[in-house]
Amino acid sequence: MTRFIRRLIGSVVLDAATYEDVEADRSATWQAMIVVLLSAVATGVGAHGFGIPLSVVPVAAIAALFTWAAWALLTYEIGVRLLPTADTRSDVGELMRTIGFASGPGLLRVFGVIPELATATFVLTSVWMLFAMVVAVRQALDFSSTVRALAVCVVGWTLMLGFLITLGYWVVPTLLFAQHSIVSLRAV
Repeated sequence: MTRFIRRLIGSVVLDAATYEDVEADRSATWQAMIVVLLSAVATGVGAHGFGIPLSVVPVAAIAALFTWAAWALLTYEIGVRLLPTADTRSDVGELMRTIGFASGPGLLRVFGVIPELATATFVLTSVWMLFAMVVAVRQALDFSSTVRALAVCVVGWTLMLGFLITLGYWVVPTLLFAQHSIVSLRAV
């Protein structure tokens, strides 16, 4: 447990050595998943400050886990196949572990439960997580350039955001219609 906490703190303070340690330790995959799940739960709880019901937390946690896996795979493909360097050596597991720990700042999103802090908390942690992601990608893909790691993250983030917006465009109206239908049936 102490090693997990030390890794979590190291990842949050953007310590490159911590990301190297996580990258090399195959047993840290479960720890990375725990960080992602805790961050997702904190996000769901913090989103309550925007008026989102706490009943959405489990759905948010599952969605975050799938998003994390998809982003890791997408980042892997971009970093290893599209923008590699001669020194790029990595596998999906290494990248998933480092990206998982890069979700660490998301634990602070729980403070978004206070409505006055919600926007600032989510903006700050999003930027912080992007910085952590850049460090994670740089270490996992053995880049010597932070700019290259940033480019991989920005391309991956943009593609993932586009996918999520498109998915939201189709799913949210369906969910709202279903919720409206249930409320209408209860009124009968």
